[in-house]
Amino acid sequence: MKKILFFGLFAFLIIMLTACSGEGEEDSAGGEIEATASVGDDIEGATEITFWTFNELHMQIFQNAAERWNKENSDRPIKLVAETYPYDQLHNNLLLSLQSSEGAPDIADIEVGRFSNYLEGEVQLAPMNDYIEPIKEKMVKARIDMYSKDGNYYGVPTHLGATVVYYNKEIMNEAGIDIDSIKTWDDYKEAGKTVLEETGVPMTTVETDEHWSYWPLVSQSGSGFFNDKGELTLDNEKNVKVLQFLDDMVNESKIAVPTPGGFHHSEEYYGFMNEGGAASLMMPMWYMGRFLDYMPDLKGKMVMKPMPLWEGTEARSAGMGGTGTVVTNQSENVELAKEFLAYTKLSKKGSIQLWKILGFVPPRSDVWESPELQEDNKYFDYFSDRIWDMLVDIRSEVSGVELTTNTTDVITELQTNVMHSVIRQDSQTPEEALKQAADTISAKMESKE
Repeated sequence: MKKILFFGLFAFLIIMLTACSGEGEEDSAGGEIEATASVGDDIEGATEITFWTFNELHMQIFQNAAERWNKENSDRPIKLVAETYPYDQLHNNLLLSLQSSEGAPDIADIEVGRFSNYLEGEVQLAPMNDYIEPIKEKMVKARIDMYSKDGNYYGVPTHLGATVVYYNKEIMNEAGIDIDSIKTWDDYKEAGKTVLEETGVPMTTVETDEHWSYWPLVSQSGSGFFNDKGELTLDNEKNVKVLQFLDDMVNESKIAVPTPGGFHHSEEYYGFMNEGGAASLMMPMWYMGRFLDYMPDLKGKMVMKPMPLWEGTEARSAGMGGTGTVVTNQSENVELAKEFLAYTKLSKKGSIQLWKILGFVPPRSDVWESPELQEDNKYFDYFSDRIWDMLVDIRSEVSGVELTTNTTDVITELQTNVMHSVIRQDSQTPEEALKQAADTISAKMESKE
C-alpha cells in the first residue's frame, strides 16, 4: 500500500510540475523540451531512434554519429530524434515512463547521481555487455563499473571524469614552489603555507554549496559513503579525517577560503579565480571548459597535475561526475539502438569524437595516443600542455565510487548542512556534522523500507 501511495503522489507531483513549467514546446509525455535536433529525416525508410538528454551539448555527439552512421550504413539508415529536457524533468519523466512501461525513448542519458534509481528491482534497461566486454580491458574500470549491476553493464560512460589539481603556475612560481615536488596532501598543505606567506593568495577554495571539494578526496582515500553492501558509512573515520583536512586548511591554517558564491560554478567564483584569487583548484577534468568559457585571463597560466596522495594510498585521481547513456527495454529496435549507442561512444572513432567535439577525455584509454587526440586545439592552447602523458600514467589509479539509491540523500546533506556548518560557519566539528547527517539519512533509509 505504501508503494502504491508513493507512486501515486510521485505521478501527481510530475503532473503538477509540468503544468507549472511555463512556456515551451510540449512533448507527448507532457514535458517541456528545451532543444530538439534530428538527423536522417529526409531518408526514406530510415528507422527512427529517439534520444533524451539533459545537456544540449550531448546532442552534438549523437548528431555527428548519426551522420557518420548513415554514410557508412546506407542499407539500414536511422532517423535520430534528439530532445533535451531540464535535468530534474528528464530524470523524473524517464523513471515514470519505465515504471509505467510506456513512453520511454530508445536511448537516454542518466546522470551518475541518479543512475542507481534505475537499477532498483527489475531493471528496465538493456544490458550493453555484448559491446563493453570485448573492450573491457581498454576501458577505465571505475567508469564502467559504476553503471553496472549483477554482472550487467547498463550505462555507457561519457567521459573519464578524472579529478586533477589545476595550478596557477604564475602564482606558484612567485612563491618559489616547484609544482612537481608536491607528492602528498601534506606537501600540498605545506606549499599552501608558503604561497600564502609569499604572495598573500590562498592555496585553494573549498565549496560549501556543493560536494566537489569533498567527495573526490573521500574516494581517493579509499573510502566512500556506502560499503559494498549498501550500508551507510558517511561518518566513518576516513571520511571524518578528510573533512578535517579541509576544515584545517580553511579555519586553522587559513591557506584556503570558502569558495566565493559557494561553489565552483558560480559567477562570483569565476571572477575571483580569473583575477588570480587562488593558486590552485581541485576539480574533475570536465571542468576544463569552464576555464575557457569563464576565466579567459588565466590562459597560459594553468597546468593540470594528478591529485597528491594520501598516506598509505596509491590513487592519484578519482572518477567524479558523469553520464551513463542507456537503451531502454521499451525500444522497438533494441539491438539497433544498442549498436548505434556503441558506435557513438564505445567505438574508436566515437571515442575520439568525444574529445574533438565535446572536449571530454574518453573512458576508452587505448585512443589517448591516437594522432587525432594530439592535434592542436583550444584546450592545449589554453593549458599550454598536453594532458595525455599524465592520463596514461594515472589511468590505473582512478578510484571509483559506490552508488546506491540513497546517494542523492548524502549529496543533499553535504550541500545543505555539512559543508556549511563545518567550512563556512565553523559551528560544528567534522565528526559532529557527519554524525548528524548520517543519523538524518539513516532515518530516511528506514522510512523507505
